[in-house]
Amino acid sequence: MIAKSVFGLDSGPEARETIGEWIEAMEQWDTPSVQIDLDVLDRNLRETANAAARAGVKLRPHTKTHKSVWIAKEQLRYGATGITVAKLGEAEVMAEAGINDILIAFPVIGAPKLERLGRLMENAKITLSTDDVDVARQLSAFGRSLNREISLYVDVNTGLNRCGKEPGDETADVVKRITDLPNIRVTGLMTHSGHAYGYNSNDAVREIAKQEAESLLLTKRKVEEAGISIEEISVGSTPTSKFVADIAGLGVTEMRPGAYVFGDGTQWTMGLIGQELLAMTIVATVVGRPRPGTIIIDAGSKTLSSDVSKYHPGYGIILGHSGAVIERLSEEHGIVKVPDSGAYEIGQQLRIVPNHCCVVTNLQDRLTGVRNGRFEKWLPVDARGQIR
Repeated sequence: MIAKSVFGLDSGPEARETIGEWIEAMEQWDTPSVQIDLDVLDRNLRETANAAARAGVKLRPHTKTHKSVWIAKEQLRYGATGITVAKLGEAEVMAEAGINDILIAFPVIGAPKLERLGRLMENAKITLSTDDVDVARQLSAFGRSLNREISLYVDVNTGLNRCGKEPGDETADVVKRITDLPNIRVTGLMTHSGHAYGYNSNDAVREIAKQEAESLLLTKRKVEEAGISIEEISVGSTPTSKFVADIAGLGVTEMRPGAYVFGDGTQWTMGLIGQELLAMTIVATVVGRPRPGTIIIDAGSKTLSSDVSKYHPGYGIILGHSGAVIERLSEEHGIVKVPDSGAYEIGQQLRIVPNHCCVVTNLQDRLTGVRNGRFEKWLPVDARGQIR
């Protein structure tokens, strides 16, 4: 657990020196600027791909974090077998760019979306997902209209209490009923253990990783007792992906982490990653000192997002300023509580680690790719706003 060192940046001279060099190397940026350290990004992509390969688990990363064709293709270059998206619109963007193996990890429902899905399936291998027999009936009729088989993952609840029936008999019954439908083939069981973010103990997150695997494998056994073959056991979440070595050989075939590409303040302060894996930071400018103890920065909810973290106060971590707390946001303003507002100058630039990287990405048209603190390239957010 490293939360204390994050607040005070007091984890030793080496860490302080690294952060100081990072901040000192900044150019004068047109702010707010969402920046991606390309060296750190590359390291995150490479190390996660290698960890999956060592465990014998396929990597199908979730691209909702970055929504970038270029990053998705980098993930594939490092060995990902396909990608995961949250919405049909994201799948359309990725398929248009030539990515042809896509899991849509969200139910596709209704005639307008099914019409788009039909066009999409002409150009890419698409796997769909649901936890509901009525959704599967719509997909069955859709498959029949196209005279083709629909590949489907069935979602299982392993603790997040969002989508999915309970593991074991309850989900097995859903799978049996879906399998009876024409033009549908259940090819996998999937889960997302996002509740792992609620723990800042490696042992606790490791246990959740094991539990999600065991819950899916229990369900698989129940399904196969009915003579139904399940090819893929697909686990999700960035926290549990860090412990893929602990589930190697259990029967998990695939993992779908997303936020590992950038890292963020929540991952950092829960002790999941170190400072060296933070690829995304935000540069903001001090634009006001309206009263003692308060400064205003030019990054509000349209830049930082309104997501908070249970592991540190405020709406992000300002590097090098342990006493500063971004305590309130309006759309364009960040209201920062500081020990001494006189210590800050108008025009001074601050570097912030956001609480949640995925939301920040979707607020931008493009991200700023930097190397050694200097601009290198723009990273367009190709699937920005694709929420349908």
